[in-house]
Amino acid sequence: MSRVWNFSAGPAALPIEVLQQAQAELLDWNGTGASVMELSHRGKPFMAMAAEAEADLRRLLQVPEHYAVLFLQGGATQHFAQLPMNLASPGASADYVLTGHWSEKAASEAAPYVKVRIAASSKEAGYRGLPAVDLASLDPKAAYLHYVANETIHGIEWRQPPPSGELPLIADMSSNILSAPLDVERFGVIYAGAQKNIGPSGLVVMIIRRDLLQREGQPIAKILRYREQAAADSMLNTPNTWGWYLAGLTFKWILAQGGLAAVEAENIRKSSLLYQAIDQSGGFYRNPVDTAARSRMNIPFTLHDPALDSLFLEQSAAAGLMALKGHKAVGGMRASLYNAVPLAAVQALVTFMAEFVRRNG
Repeated sequence: MSRVWNFSAGPAALPIEVLQQAQAELLDWNGTGASVMELSHRGKPFMAMAAEAEADLRRLLQVPEHYAVLFLQGGATQHFAQLPMNLASPGASADYVLTGHWSEKAASEAAPYVKVRIAASSKEAGYRGLPAVDLASLDPKAAYLHYVANETIHGIEWRQPPPSGELPLIADMSSNILSAPLDVERFGVIYAGAQKNIGPSGLVVMIIRRDLLQREGQPIAKILRYREQAAADSMLNTPNTWGWYLAGLTFKWILAQGGLAAVEAENIRKSSLLYQAIDQSGGFYRNPVDTAARSRMNIPFTLHDPALDSLFLEQSAAAGLMALKGHKAVGGMRASLYNAVPLAAVQALVTFMAEFVRRNG
C-alpha cells in the first residue's frame, strides 16, 4: 500500500515520522513491554511522558508560568459550551466575533449559558474577509471576547488577533495552532482540537491564564471545571492517553523542524505556491477570500465550471491526491495544508491542477 497526499481538513495528516515512531513503539513503549495505551495514566512512565509533552509545548509557544496547560477530552465544539460555563457568571454577557461557520457555532453553543453579543461580523459580506473590530465595538462589561483564529470551511485566518482591551481574549485555534510563532500573553485562553496540527481527534489542548481559573462561573459538575482539571494535572479522570502520547511526539517533531519560525516559513511557501496556481489560472480556478484574510491552512477554491467538479475530484483521487472536496456549505474544492502536509504534496497538487486546465480549459 502506498500513501496518498492527504489534504483532509480534519482529522488530518500526521507527520510520517510521528506515525513511524508510534508504529515502532506500538507493542513495546519505552521498554515497558506494553503499548502506551495499555499503561496506567497514573504510573510513573506515563506521568513522565505527559510532563515532557507539556514542557515541549511550553517551549514551542514560550508559555509563561502564569498560564496552565491542560490536555482535555472532547472536541473544540464541546468547549464552545464549556468555556462560558467556566468563565461567565449566570446572567453575564460575552462578546463574539463572527467570521464563518465555526465562530457562528461557538456563539450558538454558548447561548444557553451566556448572553451572546455579536461585537463584529463579516456574515453580510459572505464571510469573505475579516470584520473591523475596535475597542468601541466591545462591551466593557462582557465576560470575554471570543473569536476563531482560522475558519476551516471559509478559508479565513487572522494574522494578528483582534483587539480586546481589558477583556480576556478567547481564541479557538484548532486549525492553525503551532503553524507560526504566537504571543501567548495576548490571550486569556487558547484552545484547540488536536486533529489538525497536534495529533488524533478526541484531545483538546488548552492554555489558560491562571487567574481565569479562579472565576466562579456557573454551577457545573466538577469534571467540567477547568480549575479542577488544572489542579489534577488534567487527570481528574482517565485522559486520552494515546492522543496525549501522539501530541508529545508531534511537539518533538516540530522542534526538530527548527521550531515555529521554521514551520511558519514552510507554511508560507506551501500556501503561496497554491494561491499562485489559483490566481494565475486565468480564472479557471478562483479563491473567494479577500487577499489579506487568506488562510495558510485551509484554501477553498472553485472551478470556473461547476460541471467539472466531479471530474476534478475523480481524477485528483486517481492521482493520489486525497480529500479535496470542499465543505457542503461552500462547495467547490478545499486543500488543507497543515504542518504535516509536505511541500511535495502541494507541488503534486499544483502540477495536477495545471494539467487539468490543459485538458479541460
